[in-house]
Amino acid sequence: MRQAARLAENTLASVALIGVMLLPLGEIAARSFFGSGIQGEAAFANALTLWVGMLGGAIAAREGKLLTLATGEFLPQGAASRLAHIVAGMAGAMVATILAIGGWTFVLSERSAGDLLVKVPAWIVGLVFPFAFGLIAIRLALRASPLWSGRLIAGAGIIVGAIVFREREWFDGRAAWPWVTLLLATGVLGMPIFALLGGIALFLFFTLGTPPIMMLIKANEELTTSAGLAAIPLFTLAGFLFAEGRSSERLLRALRALFGWMPGGTAVAAASLCAMFTLFTGGSGITILAIGGLLLPALLKDGYRERFSIGLLTASGSLGLLFPLSLPLLLYGVIAANITSVTLEDLFIAGLLPGLLMLGLLAAVGVRQDRRAAAERPPFRGREAAAALWDAKWELLLPILILFVIVKGYAVPVECAPLAAFYALIVQRFINRDLPSFRDIIRVTSDCIALVGGVLIILSVAAGLTNYLVSADVPNRIVDWTQSHVHSHALFLLSLNLFLLLVGSLMDIFSAIIVVVPLILPLALAFHVNPIHLGIIFIANLELGFLHPPLGLNLLLASVRFKKPVLEVMWATLPMLGILAFGVLLITYMPWLTLGLLHWMGRG
Repeated sequence: MRQAARLAENTLASVALIGVMLLPLGEIAARSFFGSGIQGEAAFANALTLWVGMLGGAIAAREGKLLTLATGEFLPQGAASRLAHIVAGMAGAMVATILAIGGWTFVLSERSAGDLLVKVPAWIVGLVFPFAFGLIAIRLALRASPLWSGRLIAGAGIIVGAIVFREREWFDGRAAWPWVTLLLATGVLGMPIFALLGGIALFLFFTLGTPPIMMLIKANEELTTSAGLAAIPLFTLAGFLFAEGRSSERLLRALRALFGWMPGGTAVAAASLCAMFTLFTGGSGITILAIGGLLLPALLKDGYRERFSIGLLTASGSLGLLFPLSLPLLLYGVIAANITSVTLEDLFIAGLLPGLLMLGLLAAVGVRQDRRAAAERPPFRGREAAAALWDAKWELLLPILILFVIVKGYAVPVECAPLAAFYALIVQRFINRDLPSFRDIIRVTSDCIALVGGVLIILSVAAGLTNYLVSADVPNRIVDWTQSHVHSHALFLLSLNLFLLLVGSLMDIFSAIIVVVPLILPLALAFHVNPIHLGIIFIANLELGFLHPPLGLNLLLASVRFKKPVLEVMWATLPMLGILAFGVLLITYMPWLTLGLLHWMGRG
């Protein structure tokens, strides 16, 4: 029964995501052959994106993959850790329950209004809110402890949430800081970030006498009206499909055949593959876990020291996030577009040179290490290079295909997301056959949806928190305070670097973008920082956060993957952290690295 329920849930979410993919493809085909698109295509695609995000959040809760603060990783094992999990689960279940009941209120309101989404009642779309948040509440309670006693204690959060929703008028006019402080404490203990942000927003609204339905209205608006939002799950799906099977082996063979004969060739190939894999999947931690075991033996075999190899792979896991079509760039573009006129096309172009700079710096370290260690270098063999490139042709053709349809005007960059996902699906299922059955496709799609859901559910609740902060004039107050204390453009950029480095070491990159960009972007504009340049600075700094001791996520995951103490991984990674920090400073204080191509193309 449980397996059947899991399969049904995975299938429903996968069908929604495939619908998000097929609708824009149908729009492109109809526009090309018949001169007009499909009526309501964008509205339907956005509605399905809402379902993907919410169902993905429920799947992430089921699998224990909801995003949390990194502080929870450093809780000592034992009774304290078990208690922390129970408390965090109870608080998360409480917030999810309030949102679930508020979601049902939203559905009833939409049904009374009688609004239509292209001939479909709008309340049907909203049904996903109570369904998904209700599942999340139950699952947070169940995963809080392996013991039923602990689960029952955490499950009390569901009852507390129902009581808080019913008696929410009690909070009207009272101070919000005690409840915000309690939520922050449970966030440190490991409560999911969506519950932390959503809970803070809820209690802030409660103190103003605002009902929870406003949170869901803002969430619905964010996930059904944001231009380009559907590109996030689709580009991620393309990456997950290519990350499955032997794609990494084919690409490594091709890169080693091309660069292995050069000084540092294997290190350059390893760093490049990590960058490509991170670009594919949108997550540096996934790169380390998935291909770290493939690359470490290759480096050791070619004579590189173990400590250097571990440091290189740990650092390389954060590369690729600045390259075109990366998930963080897409997310920044979606968030920033609500505040300023940033386009995804400009962001993709702007990130190219900084991305190559960061990759080049680590490649240079690999070359230097190769010369010092006199590592073995095989000779270049043209036949092997040709065979390796042919073997990896389908993976290498994807960026060429996307560039072709953009240059020819068949699709804009956002519309390339469904094309990339469809291409990856066909290649991996029918050509490479790395996914031999449709059950495998559903499995990979579900893994993708769990990651995307963890991001989109944060985006949905953060919309409510952002609405409160704007109504309370918080961004303008931050601008006024900063301008009164920071009088130098250069000092502001340095302060921004340090702040973002701290944020990146505590939060995952997606949560940081969703939460911090609406607050920082008005401040950066006040200091005359180009919003596109800010986006590249933002992501480059958050890349560093993955490596920053003691909470950098890559350090923890590399420790697990390579079976080394965290402290040993930290020491191995420190030289790479210094090199990449130098690169971030270059990107920050040399804006032509970001904006030069745009100006040359007449887009700046």
